[in-house]
Amino acid sequence: MSRPAPKSFHVKSFGCQMNVYDGARMAELLEAQGMHAADSAEAADLVVLNTCHIREKAAEKVYSDIGRIVKKTADVGEGRSRPMIAVAGCVAQAEGAEIPRRAPAVDIVVGPQAYHNLPQLVADAAEGRRALDTDMPAASKFDALPRRRRQGPTAFLTVQEGCDKFCTYCVVPYTRGAEISRPWSAIVDEAKALVDAGACEITLLGQNVNAWTGEDDRGRAQGLDGLIRVLDALPGLARIRYTTSHPNDMSDGLIAAHGEVAKLMPFLHLPVQAGSDRILKAMNRSHDAAGYLRLIERVRAARPDIAVSGDFIVGFPGETDEDFEATLAIVRAVDHAQAFSFKYSPRPGTPAATMEGQVAPAVMDERLQRLQALLNEQQHRFNLATVGKRCEVLIERDGKKPGQRIGKSPWLQSVIVEDGPAIGTLVTVDIVSAGPNSLSGALVEQKAA
Repeated sequence: MSRPAPKSFHVKSFGCQMNVYDGARMAELLEAQGMHAADSAEAADLVVLNTCHIREKAAEKVYSDIGRIVKKTADVGEGRSRPMIAVAGCVAQAEGAEIPRRAPAVDIVVGPQAYHNLPQLVADAAEGRRALDTDMPAASKFDALPRRRRQGPTAFLTVQEGCDKFCTYCVVPYTRGAEISRPWSAIVDEAKALVDAGACEITLLGQNVNAWTGEDDRGRAQGLDGLIRVLDALPGLARIRYTTSHPNDMSDGLIAAHGEVAKLMPFLHLPVQAGSDRILKAMNRSHDAAGYLRLIERVRAARPDIAVSGDFIVGFPGETDEDFEATLAIVRAVDHAQAFSFKYSPRPGTPAATMEGQVAPAVMDERLQRLQALLNEQQHRFNLATVGKRCEVLIERDGKKPGQRIGKSPWLQSVIVEDGPAIGTLVTVDIVSAGPNSLSGALVEQKAA
């Protein structure tokens, strides 16, 4: 049965920065079709749930969200029917046709490698046709996406997708596919478009972003460091970041770039996941704790003020008290500025889900609390060490109080600045105080970014 084509949409993205990027690109696709963005699901004719499959019970949370949307929009009034619902992202890839079977209110299912087909899927759904696409085509979806539009002073730019590492706990190789690198020229062109649209900071994204490889416009082989160096020359671009990296792809050139490229911010997110070599081997991480620490030493030798961030999993199958103590030891050795830590949760279809030695939930809870206490202590200490420094802050958004603005330091800390500097400007501040999660800065001067 056909229904009116939607005129408005609302995209809700979950999970990583790549999902944020994908959500923005889907919004641009829909706007290019003449639709406009709505502030909420209740006000939209089309709701896109851009899902993440990394965390525990991700699929169940999606079904709960679908139920809430249906309930909230059951009596929208003014003769309106419930919105069209699209499930996109990694849960869509993993669940596929099971989603509309379990949740008949879902009209569209589209995987992360097929969302460039979303306008056609919307048209199909409006005509009552099956609207499901979880293909992973060889042709680049990026070629079908519209030119970038203004996103604010900061922007994400996906340069690499997929993963060939096959960590035993991770679904990414199954939901995002094999590692692919976007062409050099396409990335540079998109970066120029972002800068022209007002971005003064670009974060390069990839499941393993430092695995990016390609040829430059002269046919020379390049790695991520070469890409960073060409973006460094873009007029109007003030800052470059990248995430997420894998220790195995941390090249000599990329390490050197941290000491040589002024626009590359002194921040490195380099997940290790665990400190026990036995657990790292079971995770199929293909690096050991000593090798990881040597990498950190080399990066700090190139850029002494660099802030190091990481990811940690506690309670991986077979993890003993001794293994966990090894994780605490590597955390102490690195001394993190930030970090993310999680309890292991089995992902269907991954090797770790069927491994022996699943750790009891109470044990995982206790270990996570100890780990997070240590990481929080390190983050607060890093923030306190910033007090008294003068640095540039990129103003990104309004604060809670009138005239207050919030931006990011070079080390990716949130900095609260009074006196109303304009959003999108770089301001020089003196850091005057620090809390566990943010800093306060006194304005010295500001300049256009």
